[in-house]
Formats: sequence, C-alpha cells, structure tokens
Amino acid sequence: MTKRGMRLLLSICAAGIAGAIDIASWADTPMTAADYTAHPQLMVDAYRHVEAASVSDAIEQLLHEKRYMSHRMQAIFPTKFAGTAVTVLLKHEENRDPDALTGMLKAIDNGGEGSVYVMTVKDGADIAGMGGLMGTAMAARGYAGAVVDGGLRDVPQLKRIQFPVYALGPVPSTSVGHYRFAGANISIVCDGVEVDPGDIIVADQDGVVVVPKAHAAEVLIKAQGLDNSEHSMYPFIEKYHSIVEAVQKFGRI
Repeated sequence: MTKRGMRLLLSICAAGIAGAIDIASWADTPMTAADYTAHPQLMVDAYRHVEAASVSDAIEQLLHEKRYMSHRMQAIFPTKFAGTAVTVLLKHEENRDPDALTGMLKAIDNGGEGSVYVMTVKDGADIAGMGGLMGTAMAARGYAGAVVDGGLRDVPQLKRIQFPVYALGPVPSTSVGHYRFAGANISIVCDGVEVDPGDIIVADQDGVVVVPKAHAAEVLIKAQGLDNSEHSMYPFIEKYHSIVEAVQKFGRI
C-alpha cells in the first residue's frame, strides 16, 4: 500500500468507517477533490508536499485572484509548512489597560495542532506583534507556524525551538501599551491578502500563499498537477539542454 493509502486508512479507521469503502483499491488511485473534501486532514497534509509557487499559480488559473503575500514577508529561517488559519487583528491605540492584548493570547490557547497563527498589526512594521513567549506557546500546542504582518522579536528563542515565523522583520519593540486586541477568527487583510479563519496557509522559501477554504480541494489538485509537470521538466532540460523543448512538451513555465 502506498503512503497515501496508509494515511487514508488511518484517517478512515479513526472515523470508524473503515469497512464502508474498498481501501486497497482507493489507495492506489489518485485522490480527487471530493476525497480531499471528505478528509480535510489529509488535504492539509497534502498541501505540505506541494510548492507554494504551484499553489499560487493554481489559484491564479482557477480563481483569477492574487492570493500570495509580498516579498516583505520574510521567514526567520528557511522553512516549509501548511495549516489552517487562526486570524488575529491588533489596532493601534495607546493605552494603560493590562488586558488590552489578552484576547490575542487567548486566541493562541484556542488554536491547536496544525494551526497557523495569522496576525495583522495595523501600521506595525516597527512593532513586534509576537515574540518568544507566544512562539513557544504555539509550538507547545502543535501550531504549524505563524505569519505576522508586523514586526517580530526574540528571534534567538524562535530559532532555538525551530518555530517557523514569517514577518516583516526583527524589531526590539513591544505592542504592550501601544496596541489593543481587535478580534480573533475574523476576516483580516494580512500583507494585502484577505485571510478568513480556516483558510489554508502554504509557506515555503518562495513565500506565503492563502488558499480560500471553499476552493481548497480543487486548488490542491491543480497545484499537484503543476508540481508534477515542473518536476518532470528538470531532468528533461538537463538531458536535452533546451527549455524551449521542455515547455513545448510539458506546457509549463
């Protein structure tokens, strides 16, 4: 049985319906959009194995939308992850309220395995939206990573625990006393891209892509096809020394 089939078998057995389908035959055929929709955890796992560039291309071809974040969003170390968005918004408001950011922390504790913390810090390029304490809590809860439209601090701790974060850059500042929690698991705009709670975030060394949850299965199938084409082109180009012939054969650039 293939690895895909084993993951599918474990998922279905956990759901208590292992006898309802022919596992052996399904395991050796490509999964369809319907299969992924029925097994969302398998879908998220599959997104961890496709390239962010292919996901971005798939969204553009299917939805005709820009759903990738800009070059401003940088990883603190080379990484690759995928997971479902937990969204948080901070608004700029000078205050002395000790509970001004409590909702931001509660949002972390309400997330779990495979979540991606997506935060927008309004006009916060020079404000650390998160740091080592928040990153340690996310890592302990099994988060896949974090994406912060704002600054970041405590980089040595985040590197020590190998918790992946994309942000606008490192800054030593704090949001305490300068920002207030403005909502969690709401629609936000992060680096120019709309993110809804439950959207799938795909990140690698090419950047960050947001997959609308309503189209996640079809985008995944398309991205897998684009990945397969491109990865087949590399050995062809190396063998025949021609990218023109490769593009003509595989229809991918």
